[in-house]
Amino acid sequence: MFWRTDPRGAETSPQDRLVTLIRKPDCHLCDDAQLVVEKVCADLGVRWERRDITQDEELRRTYGEQIPVVLVDGAQHTFWRVNEDRLRSALIAPSRAR
Repeated sequence: MFWRTDPRGAETSPQDRLVTLIRKPDCHLCDDAQLVVEKVCADLGVRWERRDITQDEELRRTYGEQIPVVLVDGAQHTFWRVNEDRLRSALIAPSRAR
């Protein structure tokens, strides 16, 4: 398994990461993005969550023109189209201090 060092210097694994998919209902790009997120996260054992932009005014203000948006550990990773290899690499690479 892949390991990284967190900001406190402790070794952690990809399972300690969190992927957030910001999406909206009836969005084909969002559906495509979710398939990629589900696959990569399942392969690596990474937790992920789905957030609905129509239910959160702050998300709508911040990401309204970019959905779907993928965050990794709270930082924007990508938007519109999710590349499986790029997401996988981001999740196994050392994280930046938050």
